[in-house]
Amino acid sequence: METKPLRIRLQFGIYRIIDPFVKLLIKLGFTPNTVSVIGFILNIGVAAVFILGAEKTNRGDLSYVGWAGALILFAGLFDMLDGQVARLGRMGSSFGALLDSVLDRYSELFMFLGICYYLISHHYFISSLFAFIGLIGSMMVSYTRARAEGLGIDCKGGLMQRPERIILIGTSALACGILAQYIGGDYKLYLKGIRYHVFETMSVFTIPITILAVLTNITAYKRLMDAKRALDQKDFSRKVA
Repeated sequence: METKPLRIRLQFGIYRIIDPFVKLLIKLGFTPNTVSVIGFILNIGVAAVFILGAEKTNRGDLSYVGWAGALILFAGLFDMLDGQVARLGRMGSSFGALLDSVLDRYSELFMFLGICYYLISHHYFISSLFAFIGLIGSMMVSYTRARAEGLGIDCKGGLMQRPERIILIGTSALACGILAQYIGGDYKLYLKGIRYHVFETMSVFTIPITILAVLTNITAYKRLMDAKRALDQKDFSRKVA
């Protein structure tokens, strides 16, 4: 008997937890498209929280980062809810799938807009660059899959798909905001013999963003190479036939 990958098993475990809430939404008359739109609006709220934090706080106040992280995770829940509402409510449609994908891309763009605005405003210039690179990688992960599937190739692999991206950014932002309440938002760690600090409270958020920037682009490249092999095989089979 084939063992399902850990990611799939975790996904089904989450489905079992949220299914009672999904059934309640269906009884209340929610459609998959409505749930998708709510998730999108919440992600606009994420951008707004980061922007407000940039405008209303100083570099040592990371409370808005924590609140934004909590909202990212809450909004991410709706990414799972819309699909389950469609499946359990038998309301799936081609346009619904398209709308979900489009709003997911807009949601990530708004989220990264807020993150970059916050980092630049508080003079984390290098981290803002990595956030932008992470945005590029995130979009290319999704685009590579969409383009490959348009050519008839299944292309879903990689370490940094959308759920992983949301969990990584949301939990790191939330942890950053919580940690700042205990050690202070302007805490810095120095090592003897090194002129500059090697860690600060904000690193709890910016280090995962750097990791995301690297892994998303690796994931996009891996998908591209996987698609290339499949397309080359498809072209070869067509020539032989």
